[in-house]
Amino acid sequence: LQLVESGGGLVQPGGSLRLSCAASGFALNSYAIGWFRQAPGKDREGVSYISRSGVIRQYADSVKGRFTISRDNAKNTVYLQMNSLKPEDTGVYYCAASQYNTHTYYDRREYAYWGQGTQVTVSS
Repeated sequence: LQLVESGGGLVQPGGSLRLSCAASGFALNSYAIGWFRQAPGKDREGVSYISRSGVIRQYADSVKGRFTISRDNAKNTVYLQMNSLKPEDTGVYYCAASQYNTHTYYDRREYAYWGQGTQVTVSS
């Protein structure tokens, strides 16, 4: 089972990026997916979550109204659309997969599979 993130990069404040989390070796629509990020010197924090069905979507307060999570089962991919980016959004972004829906999406222990991360830098 493998998760691969892509779409990171350098963007100016106020800009947008779309991150992708692609799965190989398994059907992503059987898994709930969480997005996490880790800034230098800080703990990894939960950013967003989408349930197995895609009906339930959750966001950290710091990104509500700016980030949107979605899934395309035909492409076996989950996306994180990030708009109005701020310098404090800088970090390595990881996607993670769980076979079970969770009410505590921000808890890293809920997820068994992780990608390698993609760097997002928001700077002028």
